[in-house]
Amino acid sequence: MKALVYHGPGKKSWEEKPKPTIKETTDAVVKILKTTICGTDLHIMKGDLPDVADGRIIGHEGVGIIEEAGSSVSNFKKGDHVLISCITSCGKCEYCKKGMYSHCVSGGWILGNLIDGTQAEYVRIPYADNSLYPIPAGADEEALVMLSDILPTGFECGVLNGQVKPGDTISIVGAGPVGLAALLTAQFYTPAEIIVIDMDDNRLAVAKTFGATQIINSSRENAIDEVMKLTNGKGVDTAIEAVGIPPTFELCQSIVGAGGHIANIGVHGKSVTLHMETLWSKNISITTRLVDTVTTPMLFKTVQAKKIEPKKLITHHFRLEEAVEAYDTFEHAAREKALKVILTNEYL
Repeated sequence: MKALVYHGPGKKSWEEKPKPTIKETTDAVVKILKTTICGTDLHIMKGDLPDVADGRIIGHEGVGIIEEAGSSVSNFKKGDHVLISCITSCGKCEYCKKGMYSHCVSGGWILGNLIDGTQAEYVRIPYADNSLYPIPAGADEEALVMLSDILPTGFECGVLNGQVKPGDTISIVGAGPVGLAALLTAQFYTPAEIIVIDMDDNRLAVAKTFGATQIINSSRENAIDEVMKLTNGKGVDTAIEAVGIPPTFELCQSIVGAGGHIANIGVHGKSVTLHMETLWSKNISITTRLVDTVTTPMLFKTVQAKKIEPKKLITHHFRLEEAVEAYDTFEHAAREKALKVILTNEYL
């Protein structure tokens, strides 16, 4: 089969790889129909995640068709249409029983990280019964790809961890796909103000159409001053960090108000400075989280009911074999006005 393969920081290629096979009775092999590229994949390409080995097939999102199911798989069979979760869970270990699927002792975020991932014609999914979701007939595949990762990530790591409440003033720092997913799902809780901060006018314009009440371009404006003007000097109730670099985490610390929450979503490859000298007396909560995907079933229902429309995040389409070109587009998001790209396997 063909796949997008990582060969160290800044190096990737579309090349021939062995087709995956069943290794454990709980595995399934899925033929990829549609997949996408995540901001985390860009962090891998920059070398921010050194555990990702040379030769790894990248990707952890997608929908597909079951090609083969292990003998212990009871929920799925060959030919079933499925959504792939970015998090693999055995469903039986101590962490899975707590709903912390991201820390599953033999799973977690392994796809495109510790084992081969979804930017390929086929992928092996361990613990298929707990790591796949059935797709009903007539469902919009492209919308559901957004459920593999960014919607539960934005919701769980940003909105839930940030304890967004009705009437709150919140700020989302970073209007990329996961920041916009946080914006979409924050509106479940009717915050009074949603301030979105980014350096890209196109993404800010999209955020405005998705429900942002205020937008700030931090490349032209002093974001701290602007937030303080908008909040009468109090700061925000929740600051959601959706980028993963030191300056954006610094900004969240500067704009959060007393009793507020800093909810980190971003994948950080470098250390950040924690300003305890200013935070200690403000009753600030700081949360981190790797998505657990425990909310995927609920989000699946909201997408099916069209209560949220994540398909609006998709800006570009490519054939699967154009993965290298798709990465170039996604890596230059401002130039290309890119949010999410969809890669479609046309050799079905």
